[in-house]
Amino acid sequence: MARVELEHFTIGNSYGGNQDWFRTFMMRIGGCAAETACDSSLYFTLHRGLDGVYPFDKRKLTKADYVAFAHRMEQYLWPRMSGVNRLELFIDGYAKYLKDCGVEALRMTAFDGSEPYEKAAEVLRRQIDAGYPVPTLILNHRDKAMKDYVWHWFLINGYDQKEDADDLLVKAVSYSEFQWLSLQRLWNTGRDVKGGFVLYKLNENKEERHNGDNG
Repeated sequence: MARVELEHFTIGNSYGGNQDWFRTFMMRIGGCAAETACDSSLYFTLHRGLDGVYPFDKRKLTKADYVAFAHRMEQYLWPRMSGVNRLELFIDGYAKYLKDCGVEALRMTAFDGSEPYEKAAEVLRRQIDAGYPVPTLILNHRDKAMKDYVWHWFLINGYDQKEDADDLLVKAVSYSEFQWLSLQRLWNTGRDVKGGFVLYKLNENKEERHNGDNG
């Protein structure tokens, strides 16, 4: 039996950020990709020592600063008619943000939702074990119990592998909360159009260029 949970952050009573806070209607209904990028940035700033990706005081997180940050990220991962509905859109947008911050150490690759569940579970365990939260995109899903995750970006930042169990429970972070979900149930959407994972890789030996004061 193994349970691994990564550190995260809180803003008041909120576990991570929340797109319901955003200023515009479009960002409140379609800002999940930007929120996922913001939460990732804060994770790497607070827990992996990656300066330059959070533009405010990391020692005192506030809702106002987070919202301002999200609307800055909106320039790179803006809501659009079909949403940020491909892994490559997230990777391209977030990579442009990182480049504009002068940060070159964080790389991303796509892991497509058409891959079998067994491979997805292996990849997710490997990422979490290495200290990387996993941005996840779910598009359509036949299981009505997964309705809160349909056409949605969110982070997975933990897993729980029960002894002799085929399934993997994962810690899904969304809207200031987390839920433990069956990865097998989440991954096997029963639909042709798939989402998938974004896999982070940090080159910790690469010297960073810093823009701005991160406290």
